[in-house]
Amino acid sequence: MANEIFVDTSGFYAILVKSDDRHRTAVRHLREARRRRRRFVTSDYVLDETATLLKARGLRHLLPAFFEKLLGSQVCRIEWTDPDRFHEVQAFFLKHIDQDWSFTDCISFALMKELTLRDALTKDRHFESAGFVALLK
Repeated sequence: MANEIFVDTSGFYAILVKSDDRHRTAVRHLREARRRRRRFVTSDYVLDETATLLKARGLRHLLPAFFEKLLGSQVCRIEWTDPDRFHEVQAFFLKHIDQDWSFTDCISFALMKELTLRDALTKDRHFESAGFVALLK
């Protein structure tokens, strides 16, 4: 659904970590999305990457609430990677091997294209190089 906003790892991090340099901007985007009745979408790969990042940065205390809120959310939908999607993204990843995009980035791009999304709550410049709008730049 084109009215949704994709949430990437850096978007979740900015929302959860008050000391992040884009925290205020991320919270502002959340409020604006609520006002405009826009929903969010993310992937299981982004959840994995976010959980790993939080743990690596010593913020494991945020993990239980992170998972609880997301898995029960009415506002953020999780797209799961099945074998067909995995193989499609694998081909895309290998086709663009010259780019600095991670496999998780490529899953995100494929989802955004499939769902006709243009906005991503992210600081990741790779989204812009792939033709999307990085809302936290």
